[in-house]
Amino acid sequence: MSTMKKKVKKEVEEKYYKPIKEKLSQLFREKGAEIYLEITGNKKKFSEELKSKISSNTDIIFYFLKKFPDITGYVGNIPLPGFVVAEIKKDKIKIEDIYQTKMYADLLETKFAFLISLKHIPEEVKRLLRVRYQIIHVPSIYQAFVLTHFDEQKGEFVEWFEKNPFEESIYWR
Repeated sequence: MSTMKKKVKKEVEEKYYKPIKEKLSQLFREKGAEIYLEITGNKKKFSEELKSKISSNTDIIFYFLKKFPDITGYVGNIPLPGFVVAEIKKDKIKIEDIYQTKMYADLLETKFAFLISLKHIPEEVKRLLRVRYQIIHVPSIYQAFVLTHFDEQKGEFVEWFEKNPFEESIYWR
């Protein structure tokens, strides 16, 4: 993909950063969680607020992060607090998108990782993830890695794979 096409695609995605960030914040607050999210996809560094949440013995991750998740934050006031990342794609989800989000989730040891598309989740992707579950497998049952479709007309998440983490009690007990 040419540099110009990538820039245009990124600009299209950027217009969804704020409404998606607000919707995610709302969902976390409805569960009684304290949530801090910021748009990081158009920046080359984390804010001081986010940096303060990264322990000093793991700040080596910044050496490996050349790009940043579209939205990054921290969730608290829940049994196991932690980082939140969200990667937004204007097109259908591809395997490369999953691995990009997984890289962010692994490096930041996230509590919640969201791969958000403005299109329906392709059936082929769902089928692949059912037979190769380890692709989106997370180290703990208290962590979530989900794919979701954000309907821009409704301003809502309308599809989740595999499960909507806001409906799973294990994260909110």
